[in-house]
Amino acid sequence: MIVELKYKDLTEKIIGASFEVHKFLGNGFQEVIYQRALAWELSRAGLTYAREIEQEIFYKELAEPIGTRRADFVVEGKVLVELKALIELEDVHLAQVLNYLKAYKLEVGLLINFGSKSLTFKRLVL
Repeated sequence: MIVELKYKDLTEKIIGASFEVHKFLGNGFQEVIYQRALAWELSRAGLTYAREIEQEIFYKELAEPIGTRRADFVVEGKVLVELKALIELEDVHLAQVLNYLKAYKLEVGLLINFGSKSLTFKRLVL
C-alpha cells in the first residue's frame, strides 16, 4: 500500500526553492536574509505565501490570549514554514514547529535550516 504524503507537491516546491537559496547564498547569513531570498523564490515558483503572521496563543479556557507568536511563512494557506540559520537543529526547534502547527491549526510544517554546510529540513505532520 502506497501512502501519499499530504501536500507532497507543495512541500517539494518549497524545499526546492530553499535549496536554490542555499545553493546561491550558502551558510553564514542571518535568518532574515534567507527569509527574504526564500520569499523571492516562492514568488518565482508561483506560490502564494504570508510572512510573519502573528498568531495569538490561548491557554485552556482563558478568553484572553497569553501571548503571540509569528511563523516565518504560511505557504498557500496550507504549509507552515519555519526557518533557522543554525549549525545544527535541536529537538526544541521541532517542538516549536509542532506548537506553531497547533496554534495556526495547520497539519503540515517544514523546518528548514540554512545554517549548516548543507541545507537540512524536517517535514512535520500533526
